[in-house]
Order: sequence, then C-alpha cells, then structure tokens
Amino acid sequence: LAGALGTDRDREVLEKRLRGLLGDVEAPLLLGPAEARLTTWAVRAGETSRATALAALDDPRCRALLDDWANLLAAPPLTRAAVRPAPQHFRKAIKKERRRSRRLLAQAFALPHGPARDVALHEARKKTKRLRYAAESARPVLGKPAKRLTREAKALTSLLGHHHDGVEARAALLRLATHAQTAGEAGFTWGLLYGREEARARAYEEEVERLRAGE
Repeated sequence: LAGALGTDRDREVLEKRLRGLLGDVEAPLLLGPAEARLTTWAVRAGETSRATALAALDDPRCRALLDDWANLLAAPPLTRAAVRPAPQHFRKAIKKERRRSRRLLAQAFALPHGPARDVALHEARKKTKRLRYAAESARPVLGKPAKRLTREAKALTSLLGHHHDGVEARAALLRLATHAQTAGEAGFTWGLLYGREEARARAYEEEVERLRAGE
C-alpha cells in the first residue's frame, strides 16, 4: 500500500524537480521542444500513478489494514519491555539505530561513485530515518540529548533525501533524452540537466560526509 500510494507522490516530487531544472536553463541552451516533451511525460506518468493509487485504496486489503490499525490501537500487544524504565529502553533503542546508521553510511562511502553507492546511500537514509524517529520519540524522556540527535539525524536524512531525488531525476532525464533522440529532437538540454544533477549529487555527498565527520 505504501509503495502504491507513494508512487504518485514521488511522481509529483520528480515533476516539480524536473520543471525547476528546466526553468533554470538559459534560453540559448534550451534546444528542442523540451518543455512540451516534459509535459507529455508528466501527463502520462500522472495518469498511471494515480490509477495505481486509486486501485490500492479500493483494494479490500486496504480496508482490512485500517481495521487492523484500529485493533492495534485499542489493544496493543505489549511485551515485557513495556515494564522497563523508559530512559533505559530509549537509550538502548537509539544506540542500536545509531550504530546501524553509521555502519551503512560508512559502507556506502567506501563504494566508488555510481549506482551501487546511490543504492547504498538510499538504504542508509532509511536507517537514519529510523534513528530520527527513535530520537524524536525519546525527547520527552531524554531531553536535550535526544533533541540534539533528532536535529542531526534530520539534517542527514534531508541531504540523503535530496540525493535520492537527484538519482531519480537523472534516471528520468536519461529516459527523456532517449525519447527525444528517437523522435529526432535535440538531446543537448537533457544532457545538460543530467550533468547539473550529477554535480548536485556530489555536493550533497560532500555535505553528508562533513556532517559525519562532525559527529
């Protein structure tokens, strides 16, 4: 369900990013019917993603999931950990999530620039999000240390999110360039935008490494 609903939102984010990139191109470098091609892509992609989202919402499994959530809230299946002192429980959980986040980030940056690193950074972002949510939950109990960690994790996830958006944008730009070439249109503008996105990705990675070094 999350994947089906997220597809339409991801498409909206991607379209906004691509339109922003195209809007920043200087007039002499805007070759071919780039804006028209982007609009055509956006309309088709939007129709597909919205249909996917609506089908997921109409699925009986969605209604069953809502019922399960209501039952979970009404009678949460608490474990023995629920009787432990809250500070002890939160510290242990946060330590575990922080260790995972650091390990995955280190593994990602050990890889050369390319698709494998992009995938690894996306996985690291997911784990860093878990750390952020754990720290946010602990703020009423742990106070300033949890607040500081929440801020640090939020900064990392924001940068890694921008990086992943750039990965998706580059993939879309490559498809747009391929379609343009097949139609006999100039592909220069799409190549220009691809290069700019690559440069932004490097800048995001450098900023993530700077934050990691300051931990």
